[in-house]
Amino acid sequence: MEPLASKIRPKKLDEFVGQEHLVGEGKPIRIAIAEKHLFSFILWGPPGVGKTTLAKIYAKALNADYHELSAVSASKDDIRAILEKEGGLLGPRILFLDEIHRFNKAQQDFLLPYVESGKLTLIGATTENPSFEVIPALLSRSRVFVLNGFSDDEMKKIIKRTGYKLKKDALDWLIKMADGDARQAIAMIENTAGLYKEITLSNLKDTLQSKFLRYDKKGEEHYNTISAFIKSMRASQPDAALYYMCRMLEAGEDPKFIARRMVIFASEDIGLAQPTALVVANAVFRAVETIGMPECGENLAHGVVYLSQAKKDRSAYDAYLSAMADAKTFGNLPIPMSIRNAPTKLMKDFGYGKDYEQYTSKDLLPEKLKNKKYLKNRKS
Repeated sequence: MEPLASKIRPKKLDEFVGQEHLVGEGKPIRIAIAEKHLFSFILWGPPGVGKTTLAKIYAKALNADYHELSAVSASKDDIRAILEKEGGLLGPRILFLDEIHRFNKAQQDFLLPYVESGKLTLIGATTENPSFEVIPALLSRSRVFVLNGFSDDEMKKIIKRTGYKLKKDALDWLIKMADGDARQAIAMIENTAGLYKEITLSNLKDTLQSKFLRYDKKGEEHYNTISAFIKSMRASQPDAALYYMCRMLEAGEDPKFIARRMVIFASEDIGLAQPTALVVANAVFRAVETIGMPECGENLAHGVVYLSQAKKDRSAYDAYLSAMADAKTFGNLPIPMSIRNAPTKLMKDFGYGKDYEQYTSKDLLPEKLKNKKYLKNRKS
């Protein structure tokens, strides 16, 4: 039976909901479709925001010979089969590669010459930052489009298309639970309708606890589990953190996804309390890259326990956020003359670098920010 999400999938751009920065009037994907402009691109965004749908609409508009593969299971032979297909071609060959971040370097290198020559037009989809996961040569030959989670109003439009009527409390809860992921909301409706006569708030909650909505084996980012993992380390609970780590690995999560967030955690939550945490986290990430599954699970476990048990100090991270807020608010405030660079005589004549002291205790912030303290535990 065809899944509900597939049944209600938009077939043309005017039916597509959301991503106005890409598909609105005068925006890049709408222009590309209208002008039948053929090029490779990568769609980067969270799960369930229309990446596959946009790829299908684009390919159909260009009368392309469309092929869809998942990087989780696809091999070089699958790509060769597409390239060797003869006869019956409607137009250009387009390969939609879901979860392109799961392709290793060798597999991406294999794709590269075909993308370069134009024999294959690539549309990649990823929940991960492509600058980390896609090789530079392939990335340089593709445009990157960032997709956002659907807004509450956009989610209401999508849910309405399912044909099921939900009361306000059930609708509000579903939108909040899905957190911008239309596919998850549609799956919840479909599974609840298969279990119960009505889609009520109570029935939706019961369905969420059932076996029908387990962690996606494809390894897409699942915010609830990674959130639980991070918060367990933050609370210095290694047992809980290990459990959520193993749950993700068992479900097929990319171990680099976990390791990358450990590197972020080392600076964000541990910071100055134990600076070597960043060294350990980076070493774990490197080990994961080098060794791979299943053995790298041991490296992850080592790092998780270390980070969980480390002292916590968010002062550097909080200081960064505060300083960034001022940088955005005030723009390029004049830098004090004493610490300006003075490579020429003219600049020195204007006072650049005048009265500079190497180890001064004077406040070196711009005049408007004098005496501002970003690092709250900083010793005066």
